[in-house]
Amino acid sequence: MTAMPRPDLSHQYTRIRGESVALCKPLEMDDYIVQTAPEVSPIKWHLAHTSWFFETMVLRPLLPGYREFHPLFAHLFNSYYDTVGSYHPRLERGRLSRPTVTEIYRYRAHVDEHMAQLFAHNAIANEGDCRARILLGLQHEQQHQELMLMDIKHIFAYNPLRPVYSELPAPTSSTAPELKWMEFEGGVRSIGHTGAGFAYDNEGPRHKTYLQDFRLASRPVTNGEFIAFMQAGAYGQPGLWLSEAWQTLQAQDWQAPLYWERVGDAWWYMTLSGLCPVDVHAPVCHVSYYEAAAYAAWVDARLPTEAEWEVAAADFPIRGNLRDAGFLQPQAAASEAGALLQLYGDVWEWTQSAYAPYPGYRAPPGPLGEYNGKFMSGQMVLRGGSCVTPADHVRSTYRNFFHPGDRWQFSGLRLARDA
Repeated sequence: MTAMPRPDLSHQYTRIRGESVALCKPLEMDDYIVQTAPEVSPIKWHLAHTSWFFETMVLRPLLPGYREFHPLFAHLFNSYYDTVGSYHPRLERGRLSRPTVTEIYRYRAHVDEHMAQLFAHNAIANEGDCRARILLGLQHEQQHQELMLMDIKHIFAYNPLRPVYSELPAPTSSTAPELKWMEFEGGVRSIGHTGAGFAYDNEGPRHKTYLQDFRLASRPVTNGEFIAFMQAGAYGQPGLWLSEAWQTLQAQDWQAPLYWERVGDAWWYMTLSGLCPVDVHAPVCHVSYYEAAAYAAWVDARLPTEAEWEVAAADFPIRGNLRDAGFLQPQAAASEAGALLQLYGDVWEWTQSAYAPYPGYRAPPGPLGEYNGKFMSGQMVLRGGSCVTPADHVRSTYRNFFHPGDRWQFSGLRLARDA
């Protein structure tokens, strides 16, 4: 039995776990406990849940003699894993003042201490399975880092004081380049993860699919372009909207993207650095699939399929306005001849593809099979990452998924047309 390759994985574990704590440094203690909507979780819950994941999926089955931090934490911080026990209702996470934030940080320290023991252990029964579980736990933590920033923004936007999470750098560009159409040849193409490096189970198996020739817009739709959609009265035109979309916007009185409000004669929006004038050159953000599809119909276009997006993105490097850039807000694109701009970062791009299994997909056995497979119904796929996605977390095959009416994600759109 060989020792697990520890130094690289241990360093990665320490770095990513530390990033979660660093994201909380601008917060006051009171900010950790608020839940402002059913889809939003208190920040202290995220810190505890990511620790629960390592405790439940790694330490309990793999570290001999491990003792859990608190017997009820398995119930409080399980999110949706039915195969490992019960869980506290998601809608009620914000009703609990205890455990305190201080105790949750002690819980994280307890888990980290025992993970260090696991890295030092010389007799892990299944090294490969252990490494795979740790890598999944780290990717899971990065997903929750993104969710933490989404939820902090929602929590602060709900507050009439419009708190500032962090003073962010000024935009580096001021004018979006002209939208152009990029041609792509169809035919039988392969999509899905190739097997090199980490990927979630829902990114495979790699398989063939047939595409017609298609065109993609060179950049995402901007705020200024979306304002024209609003000024044309599109939110009041039922012919542009799917039936369920029309019912939703009527019931929730949508008139603009989430976080937008009128200040005098201008549109402003909430950002992580407070309330700011809308940047008309930056990609529109916090729109639902319903709004993205309606805008595409308004300009006689459509949303791309996820296969079209992946085929188009395959030859472009993973770079852009991701979380590591520090803006935490979509920025106007910089011109680059012959390129698809902002494929990665800025906004997750809605596709017209329903989130469903690829041909030959089988969910893994046990609780890890609940990670992705159980959600393959009623959700839509987004691609490309956003301004709050860690740069080492996204790839061309990454399949994000949300319900079509969700808007608190950093989500926007890129247009497509048949060639």
